[in-house]
Formats: sequence, C-alpha cells, structure tokens
Amino acid sequence: MTVIVRPFRAPGDAEAVARVWRAALPFMLVTPEALVFATGHAHPLARYRPLVAEEDGEVIGTAQVELAYDSPEPGVGYANVYVHPERRGRGAGSALVRAAEEHLAGAGADAVYTWVLDEPGHRAFAERLGYRAGRTAHFLRLDLAAGSLPPLRTPPDGVRVVPASDFAADPRPLFELDAATTADEPGDVAAEFTDYGHWLDTTWGHPLFSPELTSVAVLDGRPVAFSAARTDGSTRYGTAMTGTARAFRGRGLAKLAKNDSLHRARAAGFTEAFTGNDAGNGPMLAVNEWFGYEICATEVRHVRTLG
Repeated sequence: MTVIVRPFRAPGDAEAVARVWRAALPFMLVTPEALVFATGHAHPLARYRPLVAEEDGEVIGTAQVELAYDSPEPGVGYANVYVHPERRGRGAGSALVRAAEEHLAGAGADAVYTWVLDEPGHRAFAERLGYRAGRTAHFLRLDLAAGSLPPLRTPPDGVRVVPASDFAADPRPLFELDAATTADEPGDVAAEFTDYGHWLDTTWGHPLFSPELTSVAVLDGRPVAFSAARTDGSTRYGTAMTGTARAFRGRGLAKLAKNDSLHRARAAGFTEAFTGNDAGNGPMLAVNEWFGYEICATEVRHVRTLG
C-alpha cells in the first residue's frame, strides 16, 4: 500500500478530511463547509496550503500549513498534522510533515510550530522529526445537557450584556476589542490584527461563528468584554475566544459574558461545550473550572528550525 501526499481539493476532499479531523481531535469543531471556507478565504500572505495524505484512494491524514502572516516576527510557519487513529504507523504523518516543511521553507519560513497531543507516541513522533517541546494547552469540555451552569446575575451598573448580532450593522468595535485582547494572549508567536476587511470576511463571516450566541459586555456604549461562540450547527458549541479590554479587567466582565453565552447555547439546544486554555493562563483556567469545564486532552507546542 502506498501513501501519497497531495494538495487538498475543495470541495471534493472536505467530507473525508473533516472525518479524519474529528477522529484525531474529537474536541475541536470542524465541518466540511468550514474547511472549504478556509481554503477560499485564506489571506494571500499566509501562503495557506492544506494537504491530504491518501492511501489507495482513501484520505487518511491531513495538514493545515501556513505562514504566521499576522505576526510581527518574520519567518514563522505553522503545520498541524492529523492522521486518522486507525491509519497511523503507515508513514502518512511523516510524509505530511516533510511536505509541509518544504512548502514553508519555500515561502520563507525558518521556524515551524506544531501542536502535538501530550501522549508518549505523539511526542516521540515529533522528537524523531527534530521538533522541540514548548508550552502546553488544554482542551476542555462541559456537559451542557446534564451539567449545571452558574445562575445569570445582574450586570454591574452601566453594563449591558448583548449578543454580538446587535453589532451587525457595524462590527468594527468588536474587531478592535478582539485585536486588543488577542495581542495580550499568552503564546509562542505574537499576533497583530490590523486588517479589518480580512477579519470581517474570515472571523465575522466564518460559517461556524454565531453572532447570536456570542455575548458582549457593553459599558457606556463601548464593548469591553466578550465571549465568541462557534457551533457545528448540530449539538456542539465552542468558545473561540473570551477576553476583556485591559482597562476593564478584574471586574468579572469576561465571566459575565461567557456565562450569558453558555446559557444562550443551552437554551438553543446545544448539549456539549468545548474550549481551549493555555496551561499558563491560570485566571482563565480558573474561570473555566468555575463553569464546570473538565480537561479532556492536552497538547504540547513543538518547534523546529529549518535549514
């Protein structure tokens, strides 16, 4: 049996790639529509190149490969590789990594970052290919159907909690809040949001994004905290980002927004909630534990220098 690596073809490969992704990382939201969308809406500077590994006509692995175009640090690339658990050990992962590195090197990258599940086999695989372990992050799950949420509380004086859809006529204030909080996120590679048009197209316009379930804390007409929601359109809800503008932290506004969003999601019929949490972000981890989230998996960021 022969494994080949080739570019992702949209929309024909979308269902098969989504199936691989769900099997490899069942705590992440992915749909065929989202995969097609990502391919058609990637920023040109990202040099985005999704790949598939195919064995005798069956898609058994995939890689999402791109430059960190929005980072102030040049030469950084990402390559996240997923292989179906029942098809591991056939060379698909190694072949995808080699193809990803070749593409990124040709695009000017001199360092490649990848997330690897914190399991002995996955970490050993990354180390064999020359990747060094770095920071960790958790996937967390909350049972919305059987679990209990903290009761909704009255916002502080002057604060209103509204759905993001209230900003549909002009989402720019949400872009500015998202950019400010993302810049403060812990991580190996800094990100700077400066392209409002691209954010409008790929974040606000993303097929998984739910303006109705995204909750925003507003003070004096200005959004100061938010919890951004995505859904798979069926039973699974995910928090894409929760944050507060720096000048308004310490008032419980992010917790207020996230609780509102979770209550909206449960009322809309969603039964599972997922989120991610940098292991070093203790305050946000404490907030998620307060809601009842439990860690369901851990990833370790690895990096390899090219050349």
